[in-house]
Amino acid sequence: MTDTSSHDQEPGGTKRPPTSPIKRILAWIGLVYMVILVGLNTFFLFTGTMLSGLGGILLCPALLGLAILSLQGARMEEFPLGKWQGNTLAALCVAAFLLCLYFGIPGLLANFT
Repeated sequence: MTDTSSHDQEPGGTKRPPTSPIKRILAWIGLVYMVILVGLNTFFLFTGTMLSGLGGILLCPALLGLAILSLQGARMEEFPLGKWQGNTLAALCVAAFLLCLYFGIPGLLANFT
């Protein structure tokens, strides 16, 4: 007996194509930002004060996501840049990510002193 799961099929009975890795990466980036926004609103509701100095921290998910996207794109054939350009872009994004963490964490911790 074969088990046909309903999550792979559209209502008409045809199979859906699998989701591309690029769309999944972008969905995870959106999910991270959603958790951040919920955390910021919850912090305000419980303490009555807003967090400040979060510019560097809020850039981190986007930079890390761009690094992962460029690494994934470098593996694909239809990527407009070459393999080494994708890897260079990923390295620059990781460096910017670390720089944003370096300047963003003290700004975040200044809210709790």
